[in-house]
Amino acid sequence: MRNLLIGVGVGLLASWLALVVGLLLVRPKGPLLGEAVRLLPDLLRLLRRLAADRTLPRGVRVRLALLMAYLAIPFDLIPDFLPIIGYADDAIIVALVLRSTVRRAGLDAVRRHWPGTDDGFAALTRLAGLGDRTPD
Repeated sequence: MRNLLIGVGVGLLASWLALVVGLLLVRPKGPLLGEAVRLLPDLLRLLRRLAADRTLPRGVRVRLALLMAYLAIPFDLIPDFLPIIGYADDAIIVALVLRSTVRRAGLDAVRRHWPGTDDGFAALTRLAGLGDRTPD
């Protein structure tokens, strides 16, 4: 039993380290991280609006609800007190969910619910790597 617990612990630690390395490799570079922090209030309103939109596919709304729950919990995959990477994990996860939302619902749905300025939306599309994508 002891060996099993040690094996599970080592496996979890290795998985966490792999995640940290992956996040370090794909973290926003330069001013993108600053833009992500600046956009946070509008982004949270966007997520809530998208999750409440019954015209979007259920899978998209579930992903958005899970993302909001993840952002609300007091602990993270990578603690926020770590410089740069602490907040980057949240930005990366948000970007991945937004990319998934655009693939399923379209960029127009995200644009329709965006509560901020046009400049903020342009920054959001850069941050999330959305560009001028259309749904698959």
